[in-house]
Amino acid sequence: MSFLQAILMGLLQGITEFLPVSSSGHLAIFKYIFHMNTETGLLFDTLLHLATLIAVCVVYWKTVRKLIVAAVQLVIAVISNFRTWIANRSAAEKIPYERLIDDAYKKFVILILITTIPTGIIGLLLRPMIEKASQSLLVPGICLVITAIILLISDNGGSGKKKIKRAKYKDAALIGAAQGIATLPGISRSGTTIAACMLLGFDRAFAVQYSFLASIPAILGANLLELKDLDLSMVTGSMIGSYILGMIVAGVVGYICIKAMIMIVKSKKFSYFAYYCAIVGILCIAFYFIRG
Repeated sequence: MSFLQAILMGLLQGITEFLPVSSSGHLAIFKYIFHMNTETGLLFDTLLHLATLIAVCVVYWKTVRKLIVAAVQLVIAVISNFRTWIANRSAAEKIPYERLIDDAYKKFVILILITTIPTGIIGLLLRPMIEKASQSLLVPGICLVITAIILLISDNGGSGKKKIKRAKYKDAALIGAAQGIATLPGISRSGTTIAACMLLGFDRAFAVQYSFLASIPAILGANLLELKDLDLSMVTGSMIGSYILGMIVAGVVGYICIKAMIMIVKSKKFSYFAYYCAIVGILCIAFYFIRG
């Protein structure tokens, strides 16, 4: 892979990860058209996703920091309650347990964890299909058309008022299922999860925040899964330079696109992206059958 190809793929990832047009679908199309072989399977795609995850953390750093503190407090409270349970088994006077969910950020942590569970299960089940699906234009094309339909549905839906306090745990599970399906190339993760949030009655601005923050554990899990199977002997010095360059481009562009996405969702402009996805998807399907 040349530096130019790495820059182009980083640019593509940064733009398409947060705009609702599917980064995985566009990367698959790009690699197919230019006959690119990254030689390390999905590693480069995973690293580009990691770069955009860093962009999410930068944009939402204050919230991310509070979520980390809340997660640590939850772990401490669980350990404390476990000790209390052991002590209460033999104590004459029962010791009261600590309340686990006593503020919005602790509930937000639980919601994100619940979202991650179906995402991980579906992602693992679809993993054998994803790399094969990325080797032709048919599956990304069909999935881009599906993304277009999802975006049109969500754009015509009303804006709810639901935020953390009113969010239900079953909402989190449904959003996680939507995020898991979005691992298919061509299904927009951001578009699908934001649409799911809005259809469940979430506030539009909060839907964007939830979508991006819920991507953090999902992308971290995908990175760990990919690195587990990585054969380091396949990674050369020149590849490392290209990969790092692609990550930098993806992170910087991703940061800009997150800011843009926040304004887009508030202004209900998903229809433009829906038409774009439909056109690209139909062209991919047509090209696949024309080429035989």
